Amino acid sequence: MPHQTATLRLFAAAALLLASSLASAQYSWIGENGVRQFSDRPPPPSTQPHKILKTPDRTAHASPPAPAPAPAREPQTLAEREAQYIARSKMREEQERKDQAEAQRRRDLAEHCQNARDMRAQVQSGIRIARFDDKGERVFISDEERAAQLARANRILAECP
Repeated sequence: MPHQTATLRLFAAAALLLASSLASAQYSWIGENGVRQFSDRPPPPSTQPHKILKTPDRTAHASPPAPAPAPAREPQTLAEREAQYIARSKMREEQERKDQAEAQRRRDLAEHCQNARDMRAQVQSGIRIARFDDKGERVFISDEERAAQLARANRILAECP
C-alpha cells in the first residue's frame, strides 16, 4: 500500500506540472492604447504583426529584421589619406582662429562694459568732472553734458551681458 501511494503522488505531481506549463501558454501584444496586453487568447485581428510580442510557442514576433551590413570601403591610397589629413588640419586651424577671434571679442566687450560702468559710477557720484578743451584749458562739464554721458553709458550697458 505505501508503494502504491507514492506512485499515485508521483503521478499527481507530474499532472500538476504539466497543467502549470499549459497555463503559462499566453499571448502578449501592445494594445491600441500602447499598453502591454496578456491573454490566453490570440490578439484581435486588427493588431499589427509587429506589435505581437509573444505567442504560446514562445516565439517573439516583435524583433525587426537586422539591417543590411554597410558595404565594405576600398582601402584609401596614401595620397587620398594625405589630402584628407591636410583638409582636416586646415579646418582645425580655421576653427582655432574663429575661437581666438571670438575670445578676443568677448574680452573687448567685457573691457568696454567695465569702462561704461566706471563712467556711469563717476557721472552718478556727483563729483565735478573736468575735461580739457582745444586750448589745453581745464573746463568742467555742464549738467546737460553730464546727462548725455549718463545716457551714453546706460545705452552701452544695455548691450552688456
